[in-house]
Amino acid sequence: MLVHGQGGVKFYNWARTYGSSPELYFQPTSVEEIKEILDLARQRSKRVKVVGGAVSEVAAGGVIGTGTHNTGIKHGILATQVLALTLLTASGEILECSEAVNAELFQANYPAPSFCSFILCFSILQVLDNLDSHLQKSEYFRFLWFPHSENVSVIYQDHTNKPPSTSASWLWDYAIGYYLLEFLLWISTFLPAMAHWLNRFFFWLLFTAKVENVNLSYKIFSYECRFRQHVQDWAIPIEKTKEALLELKGAIESNPKVVAHYPVEVRFARGDNILLSPCFQRESCYMNIIMYSRALEYPQTRGGIILVITCRYQISCRFSALVWIYGVVEAHNCTRKDFETMYPGFHKFCSIRENLDPTGMFLNAYLEKVFY
Repeated sequence: MLVHGQGGVKFYNWARTYGSSPELYFQPTSVEEIKEILDLARQRSKRVKVVGGAVSEVAAGGVIGTGTHNTGIKHGILATQVLALTLLTASGEILECSEAVNAELFQANYPAPSFCSFILCFSILQVLDNLDSHLQKSEYFRFLWFPHSENVSVIYQDHTNKPPSTSASWLWDYAIGYYLLEFLLWISTFLPAMAHWLNRFFFWLLFTAKVENVNLSYKIFSYECRFRQHVQDWAIPIEKTKEALLELKGAIESNPKVVAHYPVEVRFARGDNILLSPCFQRESCYMNIIMYSRALEYPQTRGGIILVITCRYQISCRFSALVWIYGVVEAHNCTRKDFETMYPGFHKFCSIRENLDPTGMFLNAYLEKVFY
């Protein structure tokens, strides 16, 4: 055997909220080495899982497999840009698939599991009442809502011929926007009501001025996740954006003990025909909701409110992200029946998955709960 496994490795997700201790950890460098790992797993009746790295630095397979998206109603999730895939199945067979070859397989396997940026300030109702106008005004439109307030920061991102320019500042972006903020968030774990003031204060401090940045697309679109955080990313039909966000706002305001950190990031994506895509046969609004990772009450309080609200709006979670990246694997109680409601193509996907992996080599305890 050419590839050797390492024992005693402890793997954590990015937020370090979940971890695992695999029997053997492999770092294959070729297809042949991956085949060897699968052969060994079959011989010993073991299971194999692929693991990723950080949130800000993700490989091509990661952005395809997790339904990664930016924002812009004229654009789909990144997986919609895939033209063909080469798959290695549990049996060691290599399959080519595209819209022309093995089309059904192609549909099921992604996700599997220079630009100018303008930032403006609005109230939440101003944005929601004029949502269609904002979507048409900018190719890559998104906005940030600051819970416990009416404050919203609107971000327009579009192509430009302007020379590169930046408003970046170590003092404001890191000393204040990162280190000071994280310190104050830590203090707020002992004084939860402080979060209300933090959201308003940092909006006033960092988001009230108009800011323009011009740079290459990958420098504009990539976002550095600085302090560790709990994250949930939910997709709802775009026509339900106002209703759902206002209900979330009302639920937070009517529950004094519920603490919500900023921002709630709201983005949009074009519909597609990918079986496990949150945008399957519909245009979607994504609500990306964070919580400072030391706020341990998150899964039981605020997360529960979010689940109750979004489930009323034909919600779809970023299924693969729940499994692979964000570490909220146990922050939901969804079963296969729930996923069949969220994803019209879920039953079809399960049939394809079972044909490709009849022995369940690529499953784990969590996925068994989801698929069976």
